[in-house]
Amino acid sequence: MDKLLQLLGTNSQFSTAEIAAMLGEPEDYIAAQIKEYEKEGIIKGYQAVVNWEQVNDSRHVEALIELKVAPKKETGFDDMAEMCMAFDEVESVYLMAGVYDFALIVKGETMQDIAMFVAKKLSTIDGVLSTGTHFILRRYKDRGMKLFSSENSADERSFIL
Repeated sequence: MDKLLQLLGTNSQFSTAEIAAMLGEPEDYIAAQIKEYEKEGIIKGYQAVVNWEQVNDSRHVEALIELKVAPKKETGFDDMAEMCMAFDEVESVYLMAGVYDFALIVKGETMQDIAMFVAKKLSTIDGVLSTGTHFILRRYKDRGMKLFSSENSADERSFIL
C-alpha cells in the first residue's frame, strides 16, 4: 500500500511538510501527489472521528443493518447498492460474503427512527428478501481511533454482599 495514503488514512491533519519529512520526499512532490489522488478520486474526503458519547445533548444512534437481496441479472448487486446509498440515513454500504449480501451502517436520532427506516423504507425495496438489525451500543475503536478504554473509566460496578 502507498505510504502516503497510509499516513493520510492515519491522520489527515498531517501537513505536507510533516509528511515530506516522514517519507523523505520533497514537500512540493507530496502536495502534488495529494492533489493527484484527490483529482483521481482515490482520496474521497477528510473526516473527523467523533466520539458521540462525549457530546452533550447528542441524539445519535447507529445500527448495522444486514440485507439479503435478490440480485438483478443485468446489474447484479450494483442497483441495490445505489438504492441504499440514496438514503440520507445510510452512512456506509458494503457488499459482503456470507449469509447476508450487504451490511449498512445507518444513523438516526433514536432507535425508533432506525426501526422505522428499516420497516418503511429499506425492507420495502423490491428485491430485499430479509434484514437483520444490530444496534451499536458502544464504539470502542472507530477507523483506527480508540474511543473508549476501561483503563480510563472509573469502576462503576455496585458492591453486592
